[in-house]
Amino acid sequence: NIPANAKWAQNGVTIAGGNGGGGATNQLNDPYGLFVDDDQAVVIADTYNHRIMQWKNGDTTNGQVVAGGTGQGNGLHQLQYPTDVLIDKETDSLIICDYGNGRVVRWSRRSGTTKGEILIDPRSMIPDSGTDRKWGYFPGFP
Repeated sequence: NIPANAKWAQNGVTIAGGNGGGGATNQLNDPYGLFVDDDQAVVIADTYNHRIMQWKNGDTTNGQVVAGGTGQGNGLHQLQYPTDVLIDKETDSLIICDYGNGRVVRWSRRSGTTKGEILIDPRSMIPDSGTDRKWGYFPGFP
């Protein structure tokens, strides 16, 4: 419960980006979703740079590209307008809504990972044969 007389800090602190829109590691270009992990690292869907960025706790100077960042596209090493990201602790992976490609991909957080794997691709789903057609529902996909 928040008390009725609660006071909020009047000034925010920039923890990621803040250097104008762009593609350098100290910039974001239309960020959408973000996730904060247990170590307080902030992982951000940097939508118009077609990448996922991570800023470690205390390092507000430069982020690190942790998925995508190789240009817009539909290869497993690329993202196209990612809009959200979360971390799957069980597999130590990023789960990314790759909006422009209409898919959900998993990208390992292990060092040296250069591509993801498709978890959900509604465009490749085929309805059951016959009159009883069953479709999955994936909100937010084009």
